[in-house]
Amino acid sequence: MLRRARVRVSMVVGLTVTALLALGAAISYVALLHSQHEQIERELTYGAVHGTIDGPPGCNWIILYDGGTIDSGRNPPPPGFPLRSAIDAVALDRQARSDRVDRNGTTYYVRTQPRGTGVVQAVFDARFQLSDRRHLLAAFLLAAMVGLAAAVLTGIVVGRRAVAPLAEALSRQRRFVADASHELRTPIAHVHTRAQILARRAGTDRADYDRLIETTRRLGEIVDELLLSARLAATPAERQPSEPVNLARLAAEAIDCEADRAAEQGVQVHLTVPDTPVLVPGVASALRRVVGELLANALTHTPTGGRIDVTVRTSRRDADLVVTDSGAGFDPADANRLFDRFHRGAGAKDRRFGLGLALLREVVTSHGGTISTDSRPGAGATFTVRLPTAAMAQRID
Repeated sequence: MLRRARVRVSMVVGLTVTALLALGAAISYVALLHSQHEQIERELTYGAVHGTIDGPPGCNWIILYDGGTIDSGRNPPPPGFPLRSAIDAVALDRQARSDRVDRNGTTYYVRTQPRGTGVVQAVFDARFQLSDRRHLLAAFLLAAMVGLAAAVLTGIVVGRRAVAPLAEALSRQRRFVADASHELRTPIAHVHTRAQILARRAGTDRADYDRLIETTRRLGEIVDELLLSARLAATPAERQPSEPVNLARLAAEAIDCEADRAAEQGVQVHLTVPDTPVLVPGVASALRRVVGELLANALTHTPTGGRIDVTVRTSRRDADLVVTDSGAGFDPADANRLFDRFHRGAGAKDRRFGLGLALLREVVTSHGGTISTDSRPGAGATFTVRLPTAAMAQRID
């Protein structure tokens, strides 16, 4: 989460600085184009009126036309000039006009207007202005590269400084949760043990003691899960030693561990796995907890005579663990919220607080996978864990 926050802040800052630099460069370039165009128009108009242009030598020409005679002076115009179509049009309607002609590898700006009984045409070669534009674009490109590097560096620095307080706050929160959970485990265990002793002494009148035992048991589970959550946050799976784990074997071991409980509840558990090992990269203990918790959750919500199907399947890219039960199911609207911490759906009076599934999602996500669920009231529930296979993970690395 902190890494994503740093990346987002860095990207926002970098893009903002880059956008400002690009905007400044665009404004400067447009201003240059406008300035050059106005300058050329002024010089052409002045040349057409006074017969001379204050421009670079050999880059401007004044051509006079009077009744069929064309006089271009001592400096002959470039090939293709004078622009006879413009001269004929102005000689006919006596209206001044401006033209732009791309010819001879450059751009010419032409001003043609009536003068006395004849026509005057001023031609300006803009090759030096075009060269200035190319040099300016090259300078802008170099400045953009330097600016982009500066923007990226600035974004990284700002991102780290902006997220630093959040990182410190999260670190303190995790330490507090871990310390508090660790300190609470012993007294809660003592209370739970004492309640069991009192219940045995009470004989048949032990209903209140049984409720106390169940409450302390749930409290102990919550504290254990909080401690596990803090440990996962401090040392996620991507920072722990990773090795290929046989997901099919984990599913078989989880079913063996819950065999007595399933037999006691009268629930049938069926396992379907491929003939070959299904290897996924990760931490075996963490993934074993995922499989075990999903199976335990299914047993908790499957009535006597029900059925649980555990399926492990694989494709070229992913491996799936699917646990389906024939229990009461839940409202599809609660599907996403089941993985929120301490969420309790409607009619959840006898259910555990929703920290276990939230922890499972943390474990699965830290392994680069996803966990999803599907259910309808009265039609059971299906939990699907999707993890990258070991071969796919090696290909990504």
